[in-house]
Amino acid sequence: MKTLVFSVAALLSLSTAYAQTWAVDKSHSRVGFTLTHNLLSDVDGNFKSFDAKISSAKADLSDATFELTADVNSINTDNERRDGHLKSPDFFDAAKYPGITFKSTSFKKVEGKQYKLVGDLTMHGVTKPVTLNVIMVGPVPMKGMGGKEQEKAGFKASGTIKRSDFGIGTIPVVVVSDEIELKVNGEFTKQDAAVAEKK
Repeated sequence: MKTLVFSVAALLSLSTAYAQTWAVDKSHSRVGFTLTHNLLSDVDGNFKSFDAKISSAKADLSDATFELTADVNSINTDNERRDGHLKSPDFFDAAKYPGITFKSTSFKKVEGKQYKLVGDLTMHGVTKPVTLNVIMVGPVPMKGMGGKEQEKAGFKASGTIKRSDFGIGTIPVVVVSDEIELKVNGEFTKQDAAVAEKK
């Protein structure tokens, strides 16, 4: 029994020792969405204020877990009046529900660079499981500012959700589509152990 307990403890210790944290490069990332207006045209939007990180015990990120937060008040569709309406109780009700969160529950390789990402999406006070298609590029070593070599990885995630599942907006679907396409692009940099601990 002592041997078994020691082995489990050793494995946990080893996993922790090799845990990696990857921080999002916000200047090269985007949390966006697309909806259809009047059954005619696509309207693109994004959240200007967001954060994301990846944690992984494997160097190839095949066991990665993803966490993302977005500020509803930073919603941007290039139309101030529309953005104000989206933040109102008619839609997101940003005053009551200011944040959107996503936390992954599984990340599995399909083939090549393609993965399936499953996680819990919370917005408007409702949490639902969602599945996203992901293309991962990397990790690859690259030289950053000052010539310092860093490991970086890129992710393109996409999927479709229904706003009605989250109770967002009662406006007819002929005006604003119920289905919303999510488009998240992220560039991540592996953090030094000392930097990761401070965070």
